[in-house]
Amino acid sequence: MEVKGFSEEIPIEGRSGSLLKWVKIGIGILFTLFILGLSAIGGVFYYFSQDLPSLDSAGTYAPSQATRIYSDENKVVGQYFIEKRVFVPFNQIPKHMIQAILAVEDARFYDHKGFDPIRIIRAFLKNLESGQIRQGASTITQQVTRALFLTPERTVQRKIKELILSRKMELMLTKDQILEIYLNQIYFGHGAYGIQVASKTYFGKNVSDITLEESAFLAGLPKAPNNYSPYRNPEKAKLRQRVVLKRMAVEGYITSTEYREAYDNNLTFQKLHSGEASAAYFKEYVRQYLISRYGHDLVYKGGLEVYTTLNEEMQQMAETAMKEGLRKLDKRQGYRGPVRIYQPEEENNNALFEVKKDLQLGNILEARVLSRTKAYAVVEAEGNIGKILLEDMTWAARQLKGHDIREDRTLIEDPKPTDILKPDDIIQVEVRQLGRQATLRLPPQEDPHKGTPEPELLFRLEQEPIVEGAFIALDPATGVVRAIVGGYDFKRSEYNRAIMAKRQPGSVFKPIIYGTAIERGFTPASILIDNPVIFTDDETMKVWKPENYEKKFYGPTTLRDALTHSRNLATVKLLRKIGIRNVVSYAQKIGIESPLTRDLSLALGSSGISLLELTSAFGVYANEGVRVEPAVILSVKDKHGRILESRDLSPKRVLTKETAYVVTNILEDVIQRGTAKRARVIGRPIAGKTGTTNEYTDAWFVGYTPNLSAGVWVGFDDNRSLGYREAGGRAALPIWVEFMEEALALLPVVPFSIPDDIVYAKINPATGYLSEEGESGEMEIFVKGTEPKHEKKALSSATDFFRVDQESGAF
Repeated sequence: MEVKGFSEEIPIEGRSGSLLKWVKIGIGILFTLFILGLSAIGGVFYYFSQDLPSLDSAGTYAPSQATRIYSDENKVVGQYFIEKRVFVPFNQIPKHMIQAILAVEDARFYDHKGFDPIRIIRAFLKNLESGQIRQGASTITQQVTRALFLTPERTVQRKIKELILSRKMELMLTKDQILEIYLNQIYFGHGAYGIQVASKTYFGKNVSDITLEESAFLAGLPKAPNNYSPYRNPEKAKLRQRVVLKRMAVEGYITSTEYREAYDNNLTFQKLHSGEASAAYFKEYVRQYLISRYGHDLVYKGGLEVYTTLNEEMQQMAETAMKEGLRKLDKRQGYRGPVRIYQPEEENNNALFEVKKDLQLGNILEARVLSRTKAYAVVEAEGNIGKILLEDMTWAARQLKGHDIREDRTLIEDPKPTDILKPDDIIQVEVRQLGRQATLRLPPQEDPHKGTPEPELLFRLEQEPIVEGAFIALDPATGVVRAIVGGYDFKRSEYNRAIMAKRQPGSVFKPIIYGTAIERGFTPASILIDNPVIFTDDETMKVWKPENYEKKFYGPTTLRDALTHSRNLATVKLLRKIGIRNVVSYAQKIGIESPLTRDLSLALGSSGISLLELTSAFGVYANEGVRVEPAVILSVKDKHGRILESRDLSPKRVLTKETAYVVTNILEDVIQRGTAKRARVIGRPIAGKTGTTNEYTDAWFVGYTPNLSAGVWVGFDDNRSLGYREAGGRAALPIWVEFMEEALALLPVVPFSIPDDIVYAKINPATGYLSEEGESGEMEIFVKGTEPKHEKKALSSATDFFRVDQESGAF
């Protein structure tokens, strides 16, 4: 046989047999690889399924619960939470809301088994084509498992766990249950978790009431809540809404006509609120206490029920009185100029969304000055054009160009709007009168036959005060705190000046000194000498020469008049007589916990004390000498209704009824003829005391009726002066009066109770002795057994008084 090497032909049967052999080998290899791949995948899934979190809680989904704060009428006034969420059942969510979510988030939700292989492949190809991750493949089920059971980290391990858990969840729950969890769990921006809170946040309505176009907007938010916010990016938000509507049309949920109509309809959004502004200081004080006692997690996730002493009506009265009082004071200090100057880029030409801009009387808002005349200025505020009349801006003739009210203030003589405002000034205004819009040109002549024209829209020039204040009101019989205001604006400063600030009280401390004197045998008729006195420190050789507010001396004066008219020199001498240690002890037992200065400057209120301490201490006088610890919380319950704490009312008598009444009776005179005469307008039994510190740094008023004690402090945080003659009676008292006039209308008129051991006698106010028969005098009150005797020897001059005073050792 001839051998032709490699050129020899191979029979066909041999070739086909060999090919078949290799095909079989290839198939075997592929099958082996497939089995190995499945085994590897199974092994990976088995490995990662070993430490997966339990899904047991998914079947009884209950999001972290907020702690709720209740007022004294058991009304919810606040909540503490990490995620603001209100659960809403699936059957209360509109069909078009569900369809909008499905269309844009997971169109095959009711078809897949937890994860969607088709969607995964499509997203993979899309991302491969673009060279970057532009499309996700997570189903709604995957998003739920990620939110409830996994961390947000983007790793292969987390993704594998997510797929496993999603499949398990689909076996445990129905599709509707999973969708219910999703709609209650996801974040919609601006602090809104869940569809119900989102509906309230953006549209001010329950989710059951939202329209198709509103549903499409909400459904577009979860992908990027901040990016699609209508308040930050209105154009992007509108485009996102269009994407959702288009997807709904593609999926057959809506018709093309419904798509166009929904897109063409403008959306009206709620104004965003930065938080629950009302009672913010009160609620923050409660929050700090709860966290200190129960811990952060229980307060923010545990669903506590906290019942407080807050009276909503009184709280609102207090906040209004404080804001108005500080604004009036701030105007007296001077106009600091516009908030800023208008810049063209502030113009918002977008008309796709409309934010509510309804004006109400008393609203404070920013406005842009458009033009001026000699009689008024035309301004635009939130789309409304109105006028500021000259009379509503003349206060700004006092121009303040720096911090020092005495050195940096100038006065414009015969001011006109053109002297005060400039075009494009951004200023603060208050809505003074609602009416027709103003025009930029002179209005046409009114037709006298058309009747009375509609009033114009008028504003009043305002500015935000930089001065601060504090207010507190409590029931002296129970100690429950009804209202707390810790500053002008909680958003500006969370520092609670009513509780935390320790400021010098000035003369508002004097009732504590005079109370000590009454307790130690002095009477309202006791004679004090109000004359000059000089003290020298033996160590530093510093000289202290106290003086009266009026820069005058009044000589012999009764104890009643010394307190009524707030005589400083008489008070210093009284403190020296009764002893500093006794005053400190007395102050502590009626509720003053702050450390007190152990020198004679204590007579003038030199020691820092909180407003809460003073208001509570004055409440002891109002409550006939009984001390009740102030409280803001009545009880705390856990989410199961178990009581964790409840307030134990433990009144303690610290003064005799007689001592408390004598002090109250003198403080009633402070109102009737002393430094707080402005409070007489209230027209019911009240007692109180003003206080002012050096250089008008602090202004105080603390006063009470038998059923309500309230205190006001006004000042700057940096201790600068409030301005000339801005004493307690001018800066603080009007705030107190405005509050009490309204608050006392909620309470019955109650007179101060006169104890049995209080007696009356006619005295000679010049001597403090009982009046002689036939001699004119004044009726005075005394604790039984402390009445003065008849004068045995007439004293005819102030010199005699001073001589006797020195001889007896009294000051």
